[in-house]
Parts: sequence; C-alpha cells; structure tokens
Amino acid sequence: MMEEQNQQQNQLNIEISEEVAEGEYANLAIITHSHAEFVIDFVNVMPGTPKSKVKSRIILTPQHAKRFMKALTENIQRFEAANGKIQDLEEVQIPMNFGGPTAQA
Repeated sequence: MMEEQNQQQNQLNIEISEEVAEGEYANLAIITHSHAEFVIDFVNVMPGTPKSKVKSRIILTPQHAKRFMKALTENIQRFEAANGKIQDLEEVQIPMNFGGPTAQA
C-alpha cells in the first residue's frame, strides 16, 4: 500500500498542445555553450536557399545536456538493434555565414 502511494506521488502528468505535438522538422542543429548552459538551435536548411530560420531553441543546464546525450545514445542503440545500423551521410558543407555578408580581412 505504501509503495503504491509513493508511485502516485512520483508520477508526472505531462501535457502537450496540438501545435507542439505537430513538431518541427530540422536537418541542422547548432550547439553553443557557456559555463552555465547549452543552447541547441534546430534549423531547417533548404538547398539553394541562402537564408534559414531557427525553428526551435532548447536551453539546457550542463547536467541536463549530458543526461540528454546519454538518453539519445541509448535510444539510437535500441533503434539500430531493431532496424540495423544508421548510415552516416557524406559530410555536407553548409556555409556558416547563413546568407549574410562574408567577412574579409
């Protein structure tokens, strides 16, 4: 009985709006960090388009970033166990000026 009460106290009810549930497609993640946080910007870069917008930004503490990395690694391992190895795409060169002016010396 006590164990059942503890489980109920530890449950977390997470809700998601319809808009968020639709998700955003991203094919580029830009990761920056400071001593206090990691910032991950998710971008959808379209070929031949000189400008792209950040679709979503996630800000994590270093501890949460590490936990996220471990969870993602575990999920990729499970996916590959069920579906086969994920093949790396050949490296794509994305211009880092993102359509802005090119610096000159």
